[in-house]
Amino acid sequence: MKWLRFLHGGEPAFGTLDGDTVLRQRGHLFGATEPTGERLPLAGLALLAPVVPGKVIGLWNNFRAAAEKNGWAAPAEPLYFLKSPGSVVGPGHPIPVPTSYDGRVAYEGELAVVIGRRARAVSVDNAPSHIFGYCCANDVTALELLQRDPAFPQWARAKSFDGFGALGPVIETAFDPAGATLRTLVGGRERQNYALSDMFFPPAELVSRLSHDMTLEPGDVILCGTSLGVLPMKPGTTVEVVVDGIGTLANTYG
Repeated sequence: MKWLRFLHGGEPAFGTLDGDTVLRQRGHLFGATEPTGERLPLAGLALLAPVVPGKVIGLWNNFRAAAEKNGWAAPAEPLYFLKSPGSVVGPGHPIPVPTSYDGRVAYEGELAVVIGRRARAVSVDNAPSHIFGYCCANDVTALELLQRDPAFPQWARAKSFDGFGALGPVIETAFDPAGATLRTLVGGRERQNYALSDMFFPPAELVSRLSHDMTLEPGDVILCGTSLGVLPMKPGTTVEVVVDGIGTLANTYG
């Protein structure tokens, strides 16, 4: 089932996708819901990010191909950072050029895990029951900020400018990452194409391990990391993150 959020009558609303139609729901996305009976055409709806996360956790060095190419050692445990929830934007929304930084900005096509049920110190076997679903993500990065001060790597700032956390277009609850591929198109040209099965730590293991560090709440998002093909992008460039079974997340930088 594909869940999405949108503006309806000037207010945020949510529903499920049925072909080219949205079936509006009431209630709570991660609790009890019921259909309102309204069927809205998808065309023309102003889509929002499909979730409003309390926290966004991003993975670094979670794909074997990228580690091998860059000479990075296989991580013994998930290597992660926290990204501001305020960076999140939905499909079709612009990714603004930062006003306080004029260096290179890179796209990173990623799979996002959306937590649906509180997870605290859960086992790998039990972790899938805490996953609501999956969506596409563009984990945008201000590249030159990361190591600009040698005394303090600036992961949070480099990842948290407004718009640097694009999510969407929907949350797919019946998605299996094991057999899926993620592609990133930049200005219509394919720049990333990698198997999601290449992760060092797949989603269930990420949820389990992270839940031993911090309690994961409904709506929290885990960005699974990216693989080869990350490059800087120019203002005016449209980036599309495509996962068959979920859809296409498209945003323009600038």
